[in-house]
Amino acid sequence: MTRTAPPLKTPDGRYLVVRGRLWRSTNPHLDARARQRLVSALMDARRAVKAARAADDAEALAHARQQVDEAKRELGERGPVWWTDGAPDYNRHLVRNSPYAAWFEALADGAPPSATA
Repeated sequence: MTRTAPPLKTPDGRYLVVRGRLWRSTNPHLDARARQRLVSALMDARRAVKAARAADDAEALAHARQQVDEAKRELGERGPVWWTDGAPDYNRHLVRNSPYAAWFEALADGAPPSATA
């Protein structure tokens, strides 16, 4: 069994960085029970997407994708941002085209991560 490193998070915790792209993190203000319930619902919905694709069932696929979207919205990964300081959302942006570019480049150059973006 191989272990993978946890995804890189921006210093403010708002995003995960995957292959140079920012993906909004789950709302850290959710209580543990709610978060676990929503993550379980998301995983069930993703399995339903896979099953619908395998069955070539367009109606089931549309329903499963809607369930994925609902779970991700409740987790704070889509829809309105969960932070309150008015900062814009850079979800799905390339890191190099965001305010996190210098921070990310410094990591690639081997510099220690800074506390701020």
